[in-house]
Parts: sequence; structure tokens; C-alpha cells
Amino acid sequence: MEFSDIKSSAALMYDEFIQNADWRTGNWFLMSSPVPQALIIVAYIYFVTSLGPRIMENRKAFDLKGVLIVYNFGVVALSLYMCYEFVMSGWGTGYNFHCDLIDFSDSPQGVRMAATCWLYYFSKFIEMLDTVFFVLRKKNTQVTFLHVYHHSIMPFTWWFGVRFAGGGMGTFHALLNCIVHVIMYSYYGLTAMGPKYQKYLWWKKYLTTIQLIQFVMVTSHISQYFFMDCPYQFPIFIYIIGLYGLIFLFLFLNFWYHAYTKGKRLPKVLQAQRWAHHSNGVMNGNANHDKDE
Repeated sequence: MEFSDIKSSAALMYDEFIQNADWRTGNWFLMSSPVPQALIIVAYIYFVTSLGPRIMENRKAFDLKGVLIVYNFGVVALSLYMCYEFVMSGWGTGYNFHCDLIDFSDSPQGVRMAATCWLYYFSKFIEMLDTVFFVLRKKNTQVTFLHVYHHSIMPFTWWFGVRFAGGGMGTFHALLNCIVHVIMYSYYGLTAMGPKYQKYLWWKKYLTTIQLIQFVMVTSHISQYFFMDCPYQFPIFIYIIGLYGLIFLFLFLNFWYHAYTKGKRLPKVLQAQRWAHHSNGVMNGNANHDKDE
């Protein structure tokens, strides 16, 4: 088979595939094709794993304290706004937390939910700065496989979510993630402000519990689908969300065990560093800026 035939077959398959997409989101930024976002993700991976560390190898680490403060609290504000939009476009105005279907109409509420899903998708590119800041501050040991994987897979999978299934029960985990991000990035922002704000971080000990609750709730909610008659329009996303929740729940518990059980015999400083490193790579892929301020 000639290359032109392969190209024509691939184009035909893509056309048939995209026919099932949400007509409302086709002209939105980055939504016309998965190629632009794929290029961004590849560039991100190349920079944080190869180009960036080589550029910084013989350079002094950047002091990004002010940038980190603005960035972290900026993510907090964005996450709060997305929480509000998710609630007002469905989760607080009609969804029953069981079999919630996707509203593909051009109704104000249906379009509002789709737009909120797009904003959540776009926020994943903003959060890639977590890793970029690690590289610029020469914290390369924190650029773990799990960290980069998380920040890469989230926008990639959410492109398909926005393009095909912008709403319904598949967005519950996004709402929860926004809530957790409000808490986590508030902590990171206060930590970046320096030692004098440590007294306001008494709730640090609850962060791991909050993240554990997030994964349990995501897994429990999405698992309902398998025990009820629910005509959700794109079941493939249910399976993806369920698998994602189970994997990260397992990884969370595994690192919880190593940090809080096996790590108990370590000095307290090493225990804290050990858990901080693991939580950064596994839980949300977030930058743990407090370790070296």
C-alpha cells in the first residue's frame, strides 16, 4: 500500500471518528484537532526532561519566589472560578450525582458546562508551569516520571473529553480536582511567602487525607455506572476515569505506606522530605514549593 493510500485511509477514519464530536466545541481554541495540543505536550516533555536541564546545567538557579506566589494564588483563583462554574452549570443546578447525562443542546446551561470543561482542559496547560519552575530552579530530582506523566496525560485525555463529552457524570472528578487545587495551591502559595507564614499552615497534616478522600470519591462515584442502567452517551470515558482513579488511589496508598509506615523510623526531617517528594509526583502532579524555600 502506497503512502498516499495510507494517508487517505487515516483521513477517512478520522473523519468518521470526528463525526461523533460535540458540534459546539469544534471552533474553540485548540479544539479543531488533537495535533496542536500534542505538539505542546511533546515540547513540554522535551523541555522539562532534556532541553531545560541542559540549558540550566551551567547556570545559577532562578530565584522565583515572587513568581511562585503570584502563580500559586493565580491557580487558586482560577480553580475557585471553575468550581463555581461547574456548580452553576450542573452539579448544583440539576445533576443528581448518579446517572447524569451530557447536555448537547445549545441551551445556556449546556453551553456553560461545555465551556467550563474547556477552561478546565486549558488550565492543565497552565499547570505545566509547575514542572517548568522546577527546571528553572534546578530541582530536577522533583521532575519524576509520575509528575511529567500526570501533567502530560491530563490535557491529552481532556481534549477528547471536551470534544466529545463536555458534561454529565464524567465531570465530577474535575469539580473535585478544582476543590483540591484550591486547598493545595493555597498551601503552596503561603509556603512560598516564607517562614513567617508557617503559623498559618497548621492544616498541612490534613492535606494527604484530603487527597485520599478525593480519589475515593472519584472512584466511588464513577463506579455507580456499573451497577445501574445508565444510558451515558460515551461509556469509554467512564472506563478511563475509573481506571485513572484506581491507579492513582493505589499509588497514593502505596506511597502513604512507605512514607508513614516504613518511613516512621527515619528522622522527622527526612520523613517530611520523603513524603513531599512522593506527594509531588503522585497525587496531583503539583509543585511542592515549600521544600526548599
